[in-house]
Formats: sequence, C-alpha cells, structure tokens
Amino acid sequence: MAKTSDAIKIIDKLTSSDPEIETLVEEASINAAVAQLIYEARTKAGLTQKQLAELVGTKQPVIARLEDADYEGHSLSMLHKIAQVLNQRVVIQLAPIEHQQSA
Repeated sequence: MAKTSDAIKIIDKLTSSDPEIETLVEEASINAAVAQLIYEARTKAGLTQKQLAELVGTKQPVIARLEDADYEGHSLSMLHKIAQVLNQRVVIQLAPIEHQQSA
C-alpha cells in the first residue's frame, strides 16, 4: 500500500485484519453518527438541549448524553420521541457488509 496521511485509510488498514477491532470501530461510528444527527436536528430546529428535553418529557442531561459521540445507550423509542417533536421520522436501513480485499 502506498504511503498515505488519510486517517480513515490508515484506520481501515490497521483494523481490517482484526474483526473484533473492526466491530468496535463500526459501533463507535454508529454512536457518533446518531449523536450528530440528534445534535443537528435540535440545532436546526433552534432548540436548546433543555427545550428539547422538555418537549420530549425528559431532562437536559439526557439530551446531552444522547448528543455525546461516546454514548452507547441510544434507544429507538427515544429517537422516535425526538423525531416526533422535531416533526421528523426515524428511518432504519439494513445494508450489506462490504468487505475490503487486501492488495
């Protein structure tokens, strides 16, 4: 493999030979993506964490946790509540696993 400074390519190269690490990286990526989606939807609606929490029927620290990329406790029911108060819906999709082949 040619030298690269692309962090994603470097991580892929390091983790592709270890299925356990690959799984951990995938899970962390999903958690970060969900946190980012919640944050973006809330800020686009012009709401603070406290305002969103009140609309959903929870407390501000719960919303803060949901927006934390390291949080692993996202639930579909909470995502659904957030989506409803923001006039959106949750969409879930299953996709085939793409395996990279070694060069």
